[in-house]
Amino acid sequence: MLAAEKEKYQKVIDLIENLAIVPEVEIGYFIPGVLVDVEGGGEQSGGPFIQFTYTKDVNHPWIQRMPLKRNYLEKSPEDLVNFITFALERFIEEIDSLEYGAQ
Repeated sequence: MLAAEKEKYQKVIDLIENLAIVPEVEIGYFIPGVLVDVEGGGEQSGGPFIQFTYTKDVNHPWIQRMPLKRNYLEKSPEDLVNFITFALERFIEEIDSLEYGAQ
C-alpha cells in the first residue's frame, strides 16, 4: 500500500471515529498497514473493508462489510466518510425494517 493511500485511510478512520453513531453500532476495520481490528480479513475478503456490527439483540448481532474499493480513494477523505456514513445509515434502516417491519 502506498504512503498516500495509508495517509488517506488514516484520515478517514480519524473522521469516522469522531462521528456521533448510535451506541448499538460498532465499527471495525480491516485495512492492512493502517488498522486491523476485525477478524476474517485477508485475500478471501477482497481487500480492505470497514465492518459495521449492529447489536440490537446481544444474541444476534447484524454484520455488514463495506469493501473499500480502489476507486473510493479518488474521493476526498470527507466525501468518503460521507459515503460510508450513508452506507451505515442504510444498513441501520434495513435492519430496523427487518426487525420492526416496514413503517
